[in-house]
Amino acid sequence: MGLKTWALKKSIWLYHANVGACNNCDIEVVDCLTPRYDVERFGMMLAGSPRHADALLVTGICTRQARPRLQELYLQMAKPALVLCIGSCACTGGIFRTGYHFDGPVDEVIREVDPDAIIAYVPGCPPKPEAIIAGAVKALSAIPD
Repeated sequence: MGLKTWALKKSIWLYHANVGACNNCDIEVVDCLTPRYDVERFGMMLAGSPRHADALLVTGICTRQARPRLQELYLQMAKPALVLCIGSCACTGGIFRTGYHFDGPVDEVIREVDPDAIIAYVPGCPPKPEAIIAGAVKALSAIPD
């Protein structure tokens, strides 16, 4: 395992993007950062810019307005970058799948710009903080050595 890969797996910076959520998933993501769940014990912390982030946490359905912005956020990240689809809406569209504003699941939007993207799914409406943490830790193991 190279030094860069080792460092990435030990200290991952997260960038949170809400692309059309009802805010329930956002509340659970913020709850992960509190002392009760303490994701920093896994070396994870929020980054203020996608250019500094190693993982992109995406909540909500991808709307037509958010699609180009989400793709641009992903392109700004250093590679290999992880994408975590948080909640049923980000994974499949959830209850908004038939809405006029739905423009596809997050994984399809990201794979348009990078077919080899590492994408993890954390289903639930909203998923519990324990599930979000477990999904993020499991996604770290998908990074090639």
